[in-house]
Amino acid sequence: MLKIRLQRVGRKNEPSFRIVLVDSKMGPKSGKALEILGSHDFREGKGNNKINGDRIKYWISNGAQVSETMNNLLISEKVISGKKINVLPKKRPIVKEVKEEAKKEAVEPSAPVATETPTPTAPAA
Repeated sequence: MLKIRLQRVGRKNEPSFRIVLVDSKMGPKSGKALEILGSHDFREGKGNNKINGDRIKYWISNGAQVSETMNNLLISEKVISGKKINVLPKKRPIVKEVKEEAKKEAVEPSAPVATETPTPTAPAA
């Protein structure tokens, strides 16, 4: 399956990105891009971005999938239309603390209270 994704290029602490078409099984740093579809620099703003919208639409029509971040970028640049996708992870409650509390309750069940039974006493003679 083909994917349109971002590939990081540039120096340390100066990231810029290439928009590439790559096989989904290839890693992001493999360098085996089938086609370079543009470039994007998030630091510079909208003036420095070069996106080949015609080629991107061509590959999408031929079945290429778009990564979530790339989808949001293409919507911002008005290459495609649609709704943006939330790429941030969902907040979940901390499971570790909940499990520890459940273990404590299971290990320390309320011990039965020892009740004193009256012992029969011998009658005083």
